[in-house]
Amino acid sequence: MAHKQLIAVIDEPGTERDALAEAITCDGMWVYAADNIEHLPAETALIVAHARAVPRQQWSQLTHHLPTVVVSDSRQDADLIKAVDVGLVDYIVHPLRHAELLRRMIRKAIELDVLEKARARDHERLAELNESLETHLALLRMDQQSGGHIQRRLLPPRPKVINGVYYDYWFAPSLYLSGDFLDYQRYNSRYSAFYFADVSGHGASSAFVTVLLKYLCNRWLGEWDGIQPDRLPSQWLAAMNRELQGTDIGKHATLFVGVIDHEAHTLHYSLGAQLPMPLLVSGDQLTRLPGEGMPVGLFPDVEYPVLSCELPEDFRLWLCSDGVLECLPGDSLDTRLRELEQLVSVSTTLEQLCDRLTNNNALLSKQRAGDEDSPDRDALPDDLTIMMVSGFGHAD
Repeated sequence: MAHKQLIAVIDEPGTERDALAEAITCDGMWVYAADNIEHLPAETALIVAHARAVPRQQWSQLTHHLPTVVVSDSRQDADLIKAVDVGLVDYIVHPLRHAELLRRMIRKAIELDVLEKARARDHERLAELNESLETHLALLRMDQQSGGHIQRRLLPPRPKVINGVYYDYWFAPSLYLSGDFLDYQRYNSRYSAFYFADVSGHGASSAFVTVLLKYLCNRWLGEWDGIQPDRLPSQWLAAMNRELQGTDIGKHATLFVGVIDHEAHTLHYSLGAQLPMPLLVSGDQLTRLPGEGMPVGLFPDVEYPVLSCELPEDFRLWLCSDGVLECLPGDSLDTRLRELEQLVSVSTTLEQLCDRLTNNNALLSKQRAGDEDSPDRDALPDDLTIMMVSGFGHAD
């Protein structure tokens, strides 16, 4: 059996109130008659109040009480006008003549009240969820910021001169944590080693891979016996490929590893899907380092190339992550690569190249000038990292 709604009829006792109560009573509603708004039953769903039965000072109380339909015998009733003035706009004149309309108004007012209460509950619940979400986002932001600080602490000091070769870099995460990473270290007076990595994606999961990379490369360099420097880069790539395959985290990386022979002025290197290709500049000549290799961590049992090139006395080697291409004009990859080569060819310092990139991209300009930990800063389209290696005549 359907639940019947209790309707409170407020009117002066008498035959007119009885008639009004009878007009309202139907299969879905039953009536409680009263002469004032005090002490109504708790289950009351709606009040039908006659304008003459409610003192003027009590109309405002009804607006905060229950949904109310006001009835009157005249449109000119001063009490009806007062009720409308305080916000009780559901009213009907001569209700006994329009009993069916009155019942429809009652049902609709109850329906709207139920919907409004549900909306209010939903709004309150949504406010609670939003507050919880903001709290969790703030905690996540703090975690990301802390992780970003730790990741930057893992980067090498900049700039640094190793055996007469100058190393420097610019590191700009998309937000806080980056999938880009690099390092350079002195092995002995003859050799130095460096690598430049761009892990797929960006954020926490990619940053964790860079921590693994840092640990493994430090270990492998410590285990190297200084023999066959030309094979070391390809061996590192193959070993890292096995490590990423074994972790089963669905991450791969583009990776360039180089060993500089400071006595022979030779770069031994290997690479895995590096894009853009490393650019070697000497005087007015710019050259893309030759070679190609598969991404690291994507396919099992990959062999990486063993490559070498002579380094002029005065050279600049540029390595860029693919995030740099997002900051360059052009509709195609080739156009952006040519633009990058043009900027590199006229830049003798890392600062000059960064300035030229910043002038090409307003978002990058804001990120470079602003607080890197600001929660309001805009995210770059991708992590952006540039590394420059130059030599050989720098003083340690």
